[in-house]
Amino acid sequence: MKPSKETIELFRNDRFATENGAVIEEVDDHYAKCSLEIGERHRNAMGAVMGGVYFTLADFALAVASNWQKMGSVSLNSEITYLTAAKGKRLIAEASCVKNGKTTGYYRIDVKDELGNLAAAVTATTFRVAKQADRKNHLCDITTSEGK
Repeated sequence: MKPSKETIELFRNDRFATENGAVIEEVDDHYAKCSLEIGERHRNAMGAVMGGVYFTLADFALAVASNWQKMGSVSLNSEITYLTAAKGKRLIAEASCVKNGKTTGYYRIDVKDELGNLAAAVTATTFRVAKQADRKNHLCDITTSEGK
């Protein structure tokens, strides 16, 4: 289904991805489809799409799929395999939950070009962190202890 205005607004704060062109196309239960229009700024010295672009779009799709209903999941581990250079002017990433456990989740994210070619395959493990209020206090404690 199309993302709500609230979902779009929430993930607008994911500024690295959104300022580089990532947009949310669809969301569903532990699923997200995001896309990105490829521009010159996304290319490496050889003229191909830079690997970080594939990963950024995949990571954004993961964030949306695992958090759009309830914030609190972060990426614990991600692995990307680059399969082919993207053709066309658009990348599409689809994140799907393979396993949703009590504290961890496991996702597969396929990044395809606009012709439907699988350009990169990503697997990722997510971890559900404490409630936001608790997390803020915990981060303050870490900052304080590191600062001493």
